[in-house]
Amino acid sequence: MAAYAVVVRDGQLLLARSPGPGGVPEWVLPGGGTEHGEDPYDTVRREVEEETGHLVEVTRLLGVHSTRRTFPARLGRTVDHHGIRLLYEARVTGGELRDEIGGTTELAAWQPLDAVPGLVRVRLVDIALRLWRERPPTGRAQP
Repeated sequence: MAAYAVVVRDGQLLLARSPGPGGVPEWVLPGGGTEHGEDPYDTVRREVEEETGHLVEVTRLLGVHSTRRTFPARLGRTVDHHGIRLLYEARVTGGELRDEIGGTTELAAWQPLDAVPGLVRVRLVDIALRLWRERPPTGRAQP
């Protein structure tokens, strides 16, 4: 279970950059995994602050994205992974933009919405922006 924020301000989207697989940096939404016993609403606020320095107010649940993948594992077995990602809309209420120190991301930045398609990014960024723009009544993120 993980929670992510879509934070749009003045035509720009708040993103964080992760080292990515193979060392190729990729842009991600601020957010991440819930800790044991943590409410996802609290997760998204904590993760945005950790990764970007901004304090946010959650304004809406945009939707849920569910994924299931199989990964090769050691000893010839495979791992069946089911991920549930909650996507929230949020607005900045305080803090200052800064990079995360000693975490999973290396850079935080506001990116113009029209520049996002040209960025190296994870697929979840596109899914979240579609939910933000379309606001489907079911909140289901279609592939």
